[in-house]
Amino acid sequence: MRSDSTRTIRPDRRWLTKQYMVLATITAVTALTAGALHLILVLALDEADRRDLGLLIWGITGAAALVMWVIAVPIIVLWHRNLEYAIESQRIVIRKGILTRIQQNIPFSMVTDFRLQRSLYDRAFGIGSIQVQTAGQGVTGTGYEGKLAGLEDWGELHEDLRGRIRGTTASTDDIDLGDILDEIREIRRVLETSR
Repeated sequence: MRSDSTRTIRPDRRWLTKQYMVLATITAVTALTAGALHLILVLALDEADRRDLGLLIWGITGAAALVMWVIAVPIIVLWHRNLEYAIESQRIVIRKGILTRIQQNIPFSMVTDFRLQRSLYDRAFGIGSIQVQTAGQGVTGTGYEGKLAGLEDWGELHEDLRGRIRGTTASTDDIDLGDILDEIREIRRVLETSR
């Protein structure tokens, strides 16, 4: 059940456009590579071999590009449709997935930092991403537990999230260290008597 203070965010549609541009860039680089290979073959082979290998190179390149687009576009559309972020009072929730739905909960008490990320395409389309770093640094190996991608108002959200973790860490000043010390002594006493 979601509380009234929950802010639900979906990636902007420009995130989809960015993904299409990434696919177009990959297609263009592949075509340029095929063109360079074809040029090398034109200079190295005789007329009959050039034509046959040229057709083969461009046929493979075109087929690979077509297969990439046919597979990638539906996956990108479905991923975008199922991607959602919720900023709740105590945590960030990331919901994602196509066949397997994943709900990732990141408590503000575990968050150590936020990192803004804007690629060349992000800047061109006016969107950005916020990476969430936690004390455990996640299982991804990147040091970031989660990523909120395709955000239109990324600057405003970044400031809101930073304010929330400052509020979370400020509340720890209210902890009585004497109570913690008493609890540790009690744990020690129980452990010593159980030996």
